[in-house]
This record gives sequence, structure tokens and C-alpha cells, in this order.
Amino acid sequence: MPDSLKPEFRPVSYSRVTLTELMIPSYANFGGKIHGGILLSLMDKVAYAAASKHAGNYCVTVSVDGVNFLQPVEVGELVSLLASVNYVGRTSLLVGIKVIAEDVRTGTVKHTNTCYFTMVAKDDDGRPTTVPGLTLETPEDSRRFLESIKRREFRERHKAEFDNALSALAVHQDMHLLQQERCQIAY
Repeated sequence: MPDSLKPEFRPVSYSRVTLTELMIPSYANFGGKIHGGILLSLMDKVAYAAASKHAGNYCVTVSVDGVNFLQPVEVGELVSLLASVNYVGRTSLLVGIKVIAEDVRTGTVKHTNTCYFTMVAKDDDGRPTTVPGLTLETPEDSRRFLESIKRREFRERHKAEFDNALSALAVHQDMHLLQQERCQIAY
């Protein structure tokens, strides 16, 4: 959609998306639980749906944060992925996703994970394009937006610290660190 036709702002509620899917036997791994890759694929789909709906454009995944599988998902459960645009930059969007699994026989519902997808909107030529601003409708929306700012600051600070630590790594001087690890040097 050309920038001139996009609204200046869209409310958080405009692009909230829920994707629900039955977990079938072909989704199971060798341990009998739903394969993490299946769940990641579903998360990517729902992140795309929320981001592209808000942006009014095609969106691509740039990064994924916080994918920690808290509880296994079983065959036969209904998995619901609740997605919300929590933050927007000029061309990027942060989509928060909450994943829950429900055993329809018992009514048991469990929170299996929460994660965050950073998406970038693309124009018809594949270049990043401006997205509408975000209208925060509730105190919860404001909290999520502020948390997203902190998450970005922390990620940037952590990346810089990690890059500095890697550049300072001196293998011949740091070999003593391997003594307490489960490794064996064979050279």
C-alpha cells in the first residue's frame, strides 16, 4: 500500500490475531510431543499476520527473541497463538506472541511460551517501508510498548558486550576455562 494511502496510526486492537490449530500425530517428534519446529512455524505465521495487517504491507521476520518452551504440547491439544503488535519503529514492528495449549477433553489450559518477533515491512520493490504508528488503547498496551523499548535497549547493550567479549577472547590464554567443562581436547 502506498504510504500516502496508509493511516497515520492504527490501534493495537486492529491487528490482534489469534491462530488456533489442532495438534495432529504428524506434528509429533520422536518423543511423542509436538515438534518445536512446528510451533515455530505457527508463531512465524501469526507474527506475519499481525505485522502485515498493521503495516498494510508484506512483512518479513528479522529476529525472534524469547522462544523458551515452558511445557510440552501433546498430540490432540488445541494450540492457540495470540499475537499483538506491541511496538512500531519507522519500518519495524515487534509482535508479542502468547502460546497456549488446551486439552479439550479435560479443559486444562497451559501457557507453553511467550516470544517476540521483530518484523520489517516491505514495499512492492522489496525495500523497507514506513508503517503506521501505534495507538495505545489500554494501560496494558502502554506497558507492552515500554517493555519493547527496554527489550530493544537491553538487546543492543547485550550484543555490544558480547561482541566485545568475543573480540577479547584469547584462546591460548583462556584454555584454563575448559578445565571445568565437559569437553576433551584432541589436538
